Amino acid sequence: MLSTLAIPMITILGLRLSGTVKSLHMIDIKDRLIPFCVTSVYFLMTVYFMFEMSELDPILWQSLAVITAVVVILTIVTFFWKMSAHMTGVGGLLALVVVLGMNFPNFTILYPLLAALLLAGVVGTSRLFLNAHNPMEVYIGFFYGFFTCFWGFLWVWG
Repeated sequence: MLSTLAIPMITILGLRLSGTVKSLHMIDIKDRLIPFCVTSVYFLMTVYFMFEMSELDPILWQSLAVITAVVVILTIVTFFWKMSAHMTGVGGLLALVVVLGMNFPNFTILYPLLAALLLAGVVGTSRLFLNAHNPMEVYIGFFYGFFTCFWGFLWVWG
């Protein structure tokens, strides 16, 4: 969590304080490029280090590899178009809940599924309400995150 959350957040704050990024809201595509690239590098490094640690269960690095692929592709798309990273993450969370429900009969899916759907609605609505994205950016982000993670997690647990 340190290398995929805390360190990227500190780096982005540093980029903001140095003036490299105009706003933490990253409204312009050009403001998103460096933070997204840096975050992608941190994710890639973390997957590599986890892969090299043979004592870890492979499901750990494989699951993070799926998430990393989503982040890297999101970063590449960001060079051309602004897609909602928030909704990509929420779509991925929903996919994880669905795949866990499909593959583990003891996993009670109802409440996590309802929570993920509620979260998707709240996050999507807030992105639109704040004018951070238009509806297409929100929908595409959500569906991209869901379908990529769905197939990726099926690969991991299938």
